Amino acid sequence: MILRDLQVSVIGPGAMGEAIISGLLRHELVSADQILVSHPREERRRELQSRYRIAVSADNVEAAHWGRVVILAVKPQTLPRVLPPLRGSLRDDDLLISVIAGATLRGFADALDHPAVVRSMPNTPAQIGEGMTVWTAASEVSETQRGWARTVLSALGRELEVDNEQYLDMATALNGTGPAYFFLMMEAMIDAGVHMGLSRRIAEELVLQTMLGSVRYAQQSGVHPAQLRNAVTSPGGTSAAAISELERGGMRTVLADAIWAAYRRSVELGKRS
Repeated sequence: MILRDLQVSVIGPGAMGEAIISGLLRHELVSADQILVSHPREERRRELQSRYRIAVSADNVEAAHWGRVVILAVKPQTLPRVLPPLRGSLRDDDLLISVIAGATLRGFADALDHPAVVRSMPNTPAQIGEGMTVWTAASEVSETQRGWARTVLSALGRELEVDNEQYLDMATALNGTGPAYFFLMMEAMIDAGVHMGLSRRIAEELVLQTMLGSVRYAQQSGVHPAQLRNAVTSPGGTSAAAISELERGGMRTVLADAIWAAYRRSVELGKRS
């Protein structure tokens, strides 16, 4: 109800922008006539219009003028080209929500001459409504606008507001990039199953359900992962043998280094925005 009669525009509706559109409509947070999207490719505009019955435009400035909530979902490398024409397009009581990795609140405020900005970091599972989005708001964002942001981002799955913008770069390395770590682990486990002699179909089913079940079990148990691991690691057993190899191979160190690399890259992108 918080978004009733509120116009929402999405600039750059790629995978994440479309996930927001889909989630808002699926949860009936807005109606189709409350959404306008802008995209440079006519084919993409027709696709979104046909799929969701929403309004479309080739003009980002038109979209920025139209929306009370303006969602910016372009690729990070396009920001230097996309932002300058939008300067002065937002009204004082409009809210800008960014889902762009690395782009800072100050960068948007300076480029657009508009301080009411929310910076968010969703992840890939948002495309099926199972995402984890971390977000923060500039001090100029009102409580009403925070409610708008919370409602929009909840359409992607779970959302978590933090009061320190530095956490967004850390979140980028954990939840934003995190699905890539899990996908790589899935791929490695499936390939190992095939190497042992299982069909790829069987190996995929075993791995995907095992990972899904493990995550749900960890969520419901409320027990620390180390305790869960200990519970399935019998002395001299198969789990003990496997974990010994993982530790010998430096899995913890390599994973920690990967996460730090993602964090440093996010900070670097922010300095360029």
